Amino acid sequence: MAKWAYILSILLVISFACFSLADSQQLQTQFENSTEIIPRHVIFGNPERISVLISPDGKWISYLTALSGVFNVRMAPVDNISDDRSITNETIRGVESYFWAYTNHSIVYRQDTFGDENWHIYAVNIITGVKLDLTPYKNVSAKIEGVSNKFPQELLIGLNDRNSEYHDIYRVNITTGERRLVLKNDNRFARFVIDDDLKVRLAANVTSSGDVYYLKPAGNGSWEQFMKINYIDSATTYPIGFDKTGDILYTSESRGRNTAAIESMNLATNETRVLAVDPKADAGMIMVHPTEMTIQAVDFNYYRHNWKVLDETIKPDIDYLGKIAEEDMAVTSRTLDDSRWIVVFISDNGPARYYIYDRNARSALYLFSADRGLENRTLSRMNCITIKSRDGLDLVSYYTLPVWADKDKDGLPEKPLATVLLVHGGPWERDMWGFDALHQLLSNRGYAVLSVNFRGSTGFGKSFTNAGDREWGRKMQYDLLDAVNWSIEKGIADPARIAIMGGSYGGYATLAGMTFTPKIFACGVEYCGPANLTSFLLTIPPYWKPDIEMKFKRIGDLRTEGGRILLRERSPLLYVDSIQRPILIAQGANDPRVNKNESSQIVQAMQEKKIPVTYALYPDEGHGFVRPGNGMSFYALTEAFLSMHLGGRYEPFGRDLNGSSITIPVGADQVPGLVEALAHKTS
Repeated sequence: MAKWAYILSILLVISFACFSLADSQQLQTQFENSTEIIPRHVIFGNPERISVLISPDGKWISYLTALSGVFNVRMAPVDNISDDRSITNETIRGVESYFWAYTNHSIVYRQDTFGDENWHIYAVNIITGVKLDLTPYKNVSAKIEGVSNKFPQELLIGLNDRNSEYHDIYRVNITTGERRLVLKNDNRFARFVIDDDLKVRLAANVTSSGDVYYLKPAGNGSWEQFMKINYIDSATTYPIGFDKTGDILYTSESRGRNTAAIESMNLATNETRVLAVDPKADAGMIMVHPTEMTIQAVDFNYYRHNWKVLDETIKPDIDYLGKIAEEDMAVTSRTLDDSRWIVVFISDNGPARYYIYDRNARSALYLFSADRGLENRTLSRMNCITIKSRDGLDLVSYYTLPVWADKDKDGLPEKPLATVLLVHGGPWERDMWGFDALHQLLSNRGYAVLSVNFRGSTGFGKSFTNAGDREWGRKMQYDLLDAVNWSIEKGIADPARIAIMGGSYGGYATLAGMTFTPKIFACGVEYCGPANLTSFLLTIPPYWKPDIEMKFKRIGDLRTEGGRILLRERSPLLYVDSIQRPILIAQGANDPRVNKNESSQIVQAMQEKKIPVTYALYPDEGHGFVRPGNGMSFYALTEAFLSMHLGGRYEPFGRDLNGSSITIPVGADQVPGLVEALAHKTS
């Protein structure tokens, strides 16, 4: 009897355990079903206010907000922000970035045409409303080279109107548009360093070995060497700028160390000083005094932003602001007399919050959040983690779980989840902690989301960045796979339901994942990524040519036989036969960085092999999706596609194709609801 009683008790325990598991899964499903599907327009619609600035005289506050569906500049008196008015009136392609001229009467911004990156520089008078194109030339990519409060009416602007590959420097009046040639770039300089007197002090040449030489004017139009930076340090060592006197040069400097420090160089004595350094992270954002042009604080971002104060006069201010919230903080704008700052606090599960800080009163007044629609929403937290690569590198990564999936708050879900691996672009950029709209959309739909700083990413020292050289499709890709394996081992990812997604380099990595490791990913979402590395390098914009040696060193040199072999080996287009799972591909027709042929040729190859593919082409976009209607349509398409192949929730298309230029040349029938949505789409 004792034996049978023991067996019966075991059976009861097993029965109870099975009941508890089923009950737990049912409760989890109920919780998932009861968690609202946050509408796409809430997550990806135009935020109400971003890029908040204060005018140099402190009288006005400005920001970007949606007008006619695209970003425009709006402004209001600092002491009465409800009395706002629009300064720009763009209707087709919005303002992406802008700044106040030191006249306090003009806003300066740049704009291209349908994503072609032929940038024009505009100045708008806030009093008269007159808009002046400072660079009224076709097929020219203009860029701001220098701004100084000493010359409020003038800017230095680079123009490649004479030679499409190189920019000459002009001094331009923002009121009259009058321009004067300052430097004719016959030396084929790649970039310049300008001082506070709007003088060209340094110019850079990139050699065939990838080394960078900075030269200084020697008189009579000649130049002499000032600084040589070997290729190994070229990503992390460069001049930042001069102080007001022009005698102190600030540099990002990694020579003799791994991570980039901030250093100062006294040009009269050649004395150099290390001002700030961190053993794990490169120097990032800096705070510069508005008139003295001295560096006052430096941000080092390993997992999150960490400010190191250099100037004791602002330490009480930083200490005070640090007590307002536990979120990451940055100062985005300062008055010329430095009495008022615009401060932003960055969160991972809510919109950015803006304050105006009065230094004299040492008080911060809350202005507004970037988007009230995101306030009081149930949003997910972003977890920071370091994952070891197979050869021992530290991969700083971030992952997000659905809010219902981690009830005990231990950073792990109760059961493995369908997962989306998001790969950042560049690749010489990095993922960071903070509010990420894609992380929020996908986690709300039921997916775990993983972002990985693979080798080649920036911010973690020159060794880590240089470790990505000529490792496209190899060790850079292995880092992504190692992170996927980590997520499976931790019980985060369901190995049968993992997608890979990314744009630009992330698009390349997506295609590499779907071709080189075809059984790992259930599907892929790729946008604006190169499929053939050889054709990609042959079609880059002409104004990238000054830095082409860097591209050859880091990707592969198509001028050598060994380089051509490497590029062919790493090109997903040549491995189309290996693709086993569906891919969604999106592309801007006017993309100057990654020619639309990169997408078209792999779509055609997949069609010929009868491999499932859906192709979205945007005739009025470039490298990415800037127009809001286009972005909304792409994310609607993405979540429907992922739902079909990973099983997550999705919001039906509704009217989210309206106002978009989206065309679907191939594969509309492979995404649920897409054919019907296209049939009812209005312009």
